[in-house]
Amino acid sequence: MSDNPTELTPEVASPANGVATGPGVIAGYLRTLVSQPGVYRMLDTQGTVIYVGKARNLKARVSNYARGNGHSNRIARMISLTASMEFVTVRTEAEALLLEANLIKRFKPRFNVLMRDDKSFPYILIRRDTPAPQIVKHRGARTIKGDYFGPFASAGAVSRAISMLQRAFLLRSCSDSVFEGRTRPCLLFQIKRCAGPCTHEIPDTEYQALVDQAALFLRGESQSVREMYQRLMQEASDALEFERAAKFRNRLWALAHVQADQSINPDNIDEADVFAAHQEGGQTCIQVFFFRAGQNWGNRAYYPKADKSVPVEDVFASFIAQFYDDKPVPRLLLISHDFEDRALMAEALSTKADRKVEIRVPTRGTKSGLVEHALSNAKEALGRKLAETSSQTRLLEGVQERFGLPECPRRIEVYDNSHISGSNAVGAMIVAGPEGFVKSAYRKFNIKSPDTAPGDDYAMMREVLTRRFKRLAETTAAPAPAEPGADPEPMFPDRPDLVVIDGGAGQLSVAQQVLAEVGLEDIPLVGVAKGPDRDAGREHFHVPGNLQSFMLESRDPVLYFIQRLRDEAHRFAIGTHRAKRSKAIGVNPLDEIDGIGPSRRRALLNHFGSAKSVSKAGIEDLKAVEGISEEMAQKVYDFFHERS
Repeated sequence: MSDNPTELTPEVASPANGVATGPGVIAGYLRTLVSQPGVYRMLDTQGTVIYVGKARNLKARVSNYARGNGHSNRIARMISLTASMEFVTVRTEAEALLLEANLIKRFKPRFNVLMRDDKSFPYILIRRDTPAPQIVKHRGARTIKGDYFGPFASAGAVSRAISMLQRAFLLRSCSDSVFEGRTRPCLLFQIKRCAGPCTHEIPDTEYQALVDQAALFLRGESQSVREMYQRLMQEASDALEFERAAKFRNRLWALAHVQADQSINPDNIDEADVFAAHQEGGQTCIQVFFFRAGQNWGNRAYYPKADKSVPVEDVFASFIAQFYDDKPVPRLLLISHDFEDRALMAEALSTKADRKVEIRVPTRGTKSGLVEHALSNAKEALGRKLAETSSQTRLLEGVQERFGLPECPRRIEVYDNSHISGSNAVGAMIVAGPEGFVKSAYRKFNIKSPDTAPGDDYAMMREVLTRRFKRLAETTAAPAPAEPGADPEPMFPDRPDLVVIDGGAGQLSVAQQVLAEVGLEDIPLVGVAKGPDRDAGREHFHVPGNLQSFMLESRDPVLYFIQRLRDEAHRFAIGTHRAKRSKAIGVNPLDEIDGIGPSRRRALLNHFGSAKSVSKAGIEDLKAVEGISEEMAQKVYDFFHERS
């Protein structure tokens, strides 16, 4: 891509009052446009990007929009809402395709195909920045020195692979602080999942050999590793070293388990991603299978957001471009549907990867079977999702009816708090919508206001709700009525249509006060109080303006739905609280003292037995520890006694 793409500014700016829109506004840009490749953005009267597109010839593409007729309903609607445009020229159409994908992910325009669930993929990392390399799960930038293997479809797939690799190669997975603080081998060594490099149960050279063998296996050279272990086992057996032979036999068994777990592992696929799309009921499911080093490393289903009129081929093309915007590209892509710009896409991805990338639509052989298998998975996944969405829609309609809401809720927020006697207090918000739980929208709140008394549930709820809705009030306004012909699938809203509070009349009153203070009192509220003896199914519901609580029928599906929402909020709050508490428990106060590194910390703990004993020691006692100077002893003493 060009390092300095050129921004084109039109001679006519969009009107300040935001009235002029449509083909006339678009035509005004033709006088300054050039016949070069580039990317264009269409903006509405609020300055929001509503569409991003690429063109081989910007002037020709914009003149097509300026005609104002001969377009599909979706494109005509998009043109009618356009109040201004922005342009960037690049050197080639391939660069334009990559820039278009980047801008779509950044702006999320309502008329584009949008890739959802764009989480980074996990990798296996063998760290090489330590004397005893560690095998870990890794996400994000590759800033750590080491060998990276992936991507894997999920964190669970990585964890399973690491567990099996530990069995085969006995690599350590503990953190550096645990590794450096060990004085005897841990349980993983006892159950033969680690070679014990922390206490030198294995020579450094032998451990490095295990690391290299694991790296070879993950690079796809599993056969050479197996042959080596078979040879070593035979040599040990011939030398009557049966215990050593059994060790190699066990590693061969572990390798067999690792390879057996790669369910679809064709011999002639070394590095490829397989894409298959299925469209039904106005939705599209795209299944992606990952093959690296000749092994199947899992699959994931995606449901891109697109207008129902967009054909599956166009959804496919836009999805693939966005998919590789921030991910490494394999040498081969196998796809189920051909699309118009396939050769251009291959050129763009080759430019990005700095090597040749092929995109094929196989029709026979092993590769065709892989695509058929992925397509079958896409059909099944979309069928399940459509069934779940239909059931979820009926439940949301039931919520609207039971609680007298003005419309069927699209976003429900549920709030809960968790603490133990006021310590490590957290608040939690979970979100649900037409497609179930929206985990990307979950939020946790550390209770940190000095005015919040420990254990005061009402004050904690006030702090959580104030922080959430004050920010919402500052950034959004009440939703305007939908315009005729508007996009039938708007983006998931930031503003809730219903707020559910885990609590009775007291918590509900606090929520009412908060919403009134920030000017959002029109958002419906429901309080869910636990029934007698905290029995599920006997919950009492509180709503504003009604002094009497009410209950739902014991077998009402809406009751089960609300219970599920409340239980999910409770699970998320408890999990967040436990993580915070565990982190606090795991903090060693010695780590906070400037100048106390792993060696001095270990010497202090070995000498005194615990950090608590260190905190009670005098300066002379501290000086008696090897490596602790008088200055450092004073610093340790002052650290603990300044705190008291």
